[in-house]
Amino acid sequence: MNRIVLAHAAAAAAALIAGAAVVATRSVIGEIDPISLVFYRYLISIACFAPFLLAMWPRGGLALSECAKIAGFGILFFVLFPWAFNASLQYVPAARGAVGLATIPIQTLIVAAAFGREKLTTAKVAGVVLAFSGIAVAFGTAAFGRGNADYMVGDGLMLLSVLCAAIYSVFSRATLMRHGPIFVTALAMAFAVAVLLPVVGLQQGSVALPALTTKAWIAVAFLGTVAGVLQFSLFMWALRWLPPTTTVLYLTLNPITAMALGIAMLGESLTVELVAGMALVLVGILVGTGIVSVNRNWARQPSSGPAR
Repeated sequence: MNRIVLAHAAAAAAALIAGAAVVATRSVIGEIDPISLVFYRYLISIACFAPFLLAMWPRGGLALSECAKIAGFGILFFVLFPWAFNASLQYVPAARGAVGLATIPIQTLIVAAAFGREKLTTAKVAGVVLAFSGIAVAFGTAAFGRGNADYMVGDGLMLLSVLCAAIYSVFSRATLMRHGPIFVTALAMAFAVAVLLPVVGLQQGSVALPALTTKAWIAVAFLGTVAGVLQFSLFMWALRWLPPTTTVLYLTLNPITAMALGIAMLGESLTVELVAGMALVLVGILVGTGIVSVNRNWARQPSSGPAR
């Protein structure tokens, strides 16, 4: 199995874990504020990453320009992105937020094309449109029903969070190639935790561990380990070997997975819209990543026998 195939598998696995992370976040967000949750989640991740970060630190040190670049990526992807995402869900329902989150491939494709990092192809555009349409169909009226004035604020915050993720996905690839995905992810998270430390301290008056229930701590531990260390390592590794648009296209599995887990764990009902949406998302991923393509020459091939 070559690296490209493994990269596709890693991107898909990261997206599925991200869907589970949404459920975990929902289960704990009532006991802790969004910023503190981001801080303690990544604090656990850094504790897990520390041995790897120390072992992989360059012998000659890291240039200040590289440190600044990785710090910028950390603030963009591990501070601004989760803050805007969590804040948006205070104004809009989860279904509507999930549709906004599904614009990641669209925004990534636009950013990549605008800065010459990727070429627009029919397959990529078709895959992105199909995947986004699947999300829209799956959530249906739950996302597009009558809202209120606060929806504009929530939508704006969600689109801002997605833009942060899109910019990171497009511009971090070269750094990931130079230093490796685990090292960059760990160091970027460390910078994010350093930035969040004074914010949480000022907000809470201290950085003492919050008083959470056992169930909530299990959720936070999951977010810091499986949905932190493992998820982001897989995503960054995939981003190292795949074009940004291809990698983030798998993230359209995120809200679908979250809804599927809601059915399995919370007893929510399976709807026709969900099934149709899941089908569109999967077709979009297959088309957009090039796994499935329409070759006009197929029609010219004989139905059986050796090729001529």
